[in-house]
Amino acid sequence: MSTRSLFTPRLVFGAVFIACLGLVLGALFLQHEEGLEPCPLCILQRYAFVAVGIVAFLGALHNPKGKGARFYATLVAVAALAGGGVAVRQSWLQHNPPVFAECGPGLETIVDSFPLAEALPMIFRGSGDCSKVDWTFLGLSIAEWALIAFAATLVAVVLVWVNAGRARRN
Repeated sequence: MSTRSLFTPRLVFGAVFIACLGLVLGALFLQHEEGLEPCPLCILQRYAFVAVGIVAFLGALHNPKGKGARFYATLVAVAALAGGGVAVRQSWLQHNPPVFAECGPGLETIVDSFPLAEALPMIFRGSGDCSKVDWTFLGLSIAEWALIAFAATLVAVVLVWVNAGRARRN
């Protein structure tokens, strides 16, 4: 069986959507049932998973071929790269916490109170909350697991990209 038949755009995008749905529901469970409050960087990662999930859902519904599959794969990759970048930043903060942990305002307060040019540096600077590791699984924090999930998403969309290129040549 060829990789082309195994990794159709619909199957890959559907799997990515289901994974994102599970990750966001898991994050909501940890927040509401386990009492783990998300920091601003955690919330940005959730937004990235939602963006990846929405685009993947649309890609699964549309089931594009060729350039269409590459278009959806590119959109998913951009959102996954953005989320992965945030996860890298948070992981770095967790391994290199600030000397003086300041618990700054929440994401909503920052976005509502400051212009975007001031809000973005404040968000990515992180806070004491962003460097704190409240939960681990197999020795990895939530941010590190999110980074793995974003990387797996990129691998999945590369499969779509490569197979879309093969379909055009055949």
